[in-house]
Order: sequence, then C-alpha cells, then structure tokens
Amino acid sequence: MNMQAEQPWVRICTVEDIPQLGSRLVERASGNVAVFRTASDTVFALLDRCPHKAGPLSQGIVHGETVTCPLHSWNIDLASGEAKAPDVGCARRFPVKVVDGEVFLSLS
Repeated sequence: MNMQAEQPWVRICTVEDIPQLGSRLVERASGNVAVFRTASDTVFALLDRCPHKAGPLSQGIVHGETVTCPLHSWNIDLASGEAKAPDVGCARRFPVKVVDGEVFLSLS
C-alpha cells in the first residue's frame, strides 16, 4: 500500500520562515493549522485550537516540544497534541515533513 498516494503533501514554507520557538499559521476554511518550530528546528503541526476553550495555539509560547496556550496556560505536547497532566484533551495533529529545508504538510 502506497502511503504517499493517500497523503497529498503541500509545501507550506521553509523552516527559516517559521520563527524559532514560534509558529506560522496556515489558514483554511475547516480550521487553521499552526506549524511550530522548536529551538532544535523540529517542526510540528496542530489544529490552531486548544482542546480546552479553543484558544489560538499559534499565539502560545513554545518551550521544548510543548506549546503553552495563551488563554489558560494549558501545556500541549507538540508531537502528540495531548494536553499535559493534570489537564486532559487533545489538539488534532497533522503530518508534517521537512525536505531540504522546505516544510510540507498533509491536510487530509
């Protein structure tokens, strides 16, 4: 089974276009996607809605592989989308890959 055929990859930007310890927003009708860059240049993508009260995760503070929601300080794991204890919830994750410094996102 060819996974590439099932997941169309869309070029979003370069890694350098995303601020370190910050994010870049991909706007879409079905919900914006926040693309995050860590201090070590690892890239993650989550739906731009905190599972708590739908706060804009793209405006949160990135530390390690976590983003802190700007509304109520929930900590969301960038790799899994899971809220860190004691909070419970999950932000939708999107597959992301970096090829030669270019960031690609699968929105399916």
